[in-house]
Amino acid sequence: MPYVVTQSCCADASCVVACPVNCIHPAPGEPGFAEAEMVHIDQDACVGCGACVTACPVGAIKADTRLSTGEQPFVALNAEYYEVFPHADRAPVAVVPPQRRLTRPGPFQVAVIGAGPAGLYTADELLKHPEVAGVDVYERLRTPYGLVRFGVAPDHTTTKQVSRLFATIERQPRFRYRLGVHVGRDVTLAELRQRYDAVVYAVGASADRRLDIPGEDLPGSVAATELVGWYNGHPDRAALEVPLDHERAVVIGNGNVALDVARILTADPETLVGTDLAAGPLGRLRTSAVREVVVLGRRGPAQSAFTVPELIGLSALADAGAIDVVIEADPDEPAGTDTRSRLLAGLARRTPSGDGQRRRIVLRFGHSPIELLGEHRVEGVRVVRNRLERAADGSVRAVPTDETSVIDAGLVVRSIGHRGLPVPDLPFDEATGTVPNDAGRVEPGVYVVGWIKRGPVGFIGTNKTCAEETVSSLLDDLDAGLPAPPAPAAAEELDGHRGRDRRRATVGAGS
Repeated sequence: MPYVVTQSCCADASCVVACPVNCIHPAPGEPGFAEAEMVHIDQDACVGCGACVTACPVGAIKADTRLSTGEQPFVALNAEYYEVFPHADRAPVAVVPPQRRLTRPGPFQVAVIGAGPAGLYTADELLKHPEVAGVDVYERLRTPYGLVRFGVAPDHTTTKQVSRLFATIERQPRFRYRLGVHVGRDVTLAELRQRYDAVVYAVGASADRRLDIPGEDLPGSVAATELVGWYNGHPDRAALEVPLDHERAVVIGNGNVALDVARILTADPETLVGTDLAAGPLGRLRTSAVREVVVLGRRGPAQSAFTVPELIGLSALADAGAIDVVIEADPDEPAGTDTRSRLLAGLARRTPSGDGQRRRIVLRFGHSPIELLGEHRVEGVRVVRNRLERAADGSVRAVPTDETSVIDAGLVVRSIGHRGLPVPDLPFDEATGTVPNDAGRVEPGVYVVGWIKRGPVGFIGTNKTCAEETVSSLLDDLDAGLPAPPAPAAAEELDGHRGRDRRRATVGAGS
């Protein structure tokens, strides 16, 4: 009874370490670990002991006999990995190096700004070192977990189970939350540096990239981060105007967030009961007139950014008759040979029900928006058909043609990527939307991690290796005596100075 990985990897590596026969790859130290969408279990080598199932913090590993019909493609996906990367030598799992010890005894106090995955992975890395006496995690909101709580689709309950891993970090005795504190407004960087040996910013990339086309600011045009925050109950998005009175919505973008939005807008609302979907948005979705969501991609299926697990989930919904999925692409465009392209080709071969009862998602490739139409609100999108040109380096770019058309719609969601915003008291690169840094170091004593450090790329688990790099730079500076030690004042004085409610608490997965 072999086991199968059924979702993107959190990069915790617990399953790799737990496996007694080294059949899970890529492992730490191997090419692709933490950058790959997921790890894979070698079906021929797996002895079926189940150690990986117990170790996985997000419940992503299942016995092949317990897979649903929609999860069956993961068996082939695991097998395909080993056809390309056989790991025939069965090299030992990368040996864990001796734990680093600082040459200076400390104790050191560190502040982490932001309680999302990057911030919590950073706290975890810091607390591995006994010289670090305490890590205080500051968060503007009253609840932690960032995009895991407010950015992951509410029906992706397994992905949200990474909060179990975060709960183990929170239980460490030297960990402390300072929730409801807006760094830059309630407290300045200068004040934090007076009380901490180091300050690490893990503030993410909270803005969406703009389309920069006419009509983008019309009512009914919203950013994906706003819409996702709205249906996930983000307090800043509760009053967002989301018109659902038209039968069609358009989502611009070809990544997982675009697919999440399309899936939520076309889902049977009753299937979302019991998920993390906020009560107000659930009520709105129950009365929604949306029957079709068009997902626009400027290039072809082979260049889309959907991950394999997302497409497998979409295929499962189509197979179950929950929705119709329609693929609109240039038939003359060469199809890709990778797993993602094969899954899209499989969806394209399906015949829609044609009964008019099912809602549907249309993945329309090779088109770009050039204008949002409407006088007082969004009424449609003018799009241009693109032709694809391959450059000498193999990259594919979309070149507009003279052929345009209009898609009637009452809601347009842009999902073309996140962008970081300037951080008070830190330098900022407008071109990249990041804080300039060297391996996470802005200057001795001030560091960045996550999307504000590297840009909005990678998966949740990518933040683990990113945190390791930043913490390594931080420890190098502490060993070198940089910066000078802070003033001998307890961090608690900051609370009294601000006169605001702070709490030291373990916030479990259900908080």
